[in-house]
Amino acid sequence: MLNVGKLNEGFVLDHLKPGQSTVIYNYLGLDKLDCQVAIIKNARSQKMGKKDIIKIEGSLDLINLDVLGYIDHNITVNIIKDGEIVEKKKLQLPKELHNVIRCKNPRCISSIEQELEQIFFLADPEKKIYRCRYCEEKNGELM
Repeated sequence: MLNVGKLNEGFVLDHLKPGQSTVIYNYLGLDKLDCQVAIIKNARSQKMGKKDIIKIEGSLDLINLDVLGYIDHNITVNIIKDGEIVEKKKLQLPKELHNVIRCKNPRCISSIEQELEQIFFLADPEKKIYRCRYCEEKNGELM
């Protein structure tokens, strides 16, 4: 059995779908952080069968929780202090996204004006549909 060292201070992204850890690693820009990051792929899980896990040393403000909530709001974020879990955060679909996804509509003002902030609002939580604040185009692409 593989044993990954205990995290003393930081947080753990748990209950990631198998194979999702590399996508999240890239979208969160974890390669740009100056801290330890451990990725565990295909870990055994009673609840999910298999899952991925990411352990990150440092404070939670290093990452954008809206990106995580958009990718998969079923992820659990475990906050670790002195080697123990002190808090478990359940993510939700963000009501609004700022510069997380980009509008696909080539005629949208946000596509033409490059410095304009990309803003999407949650239009349908059941179907996980976001719409552009400017043109109402459905579900943009992750930036």
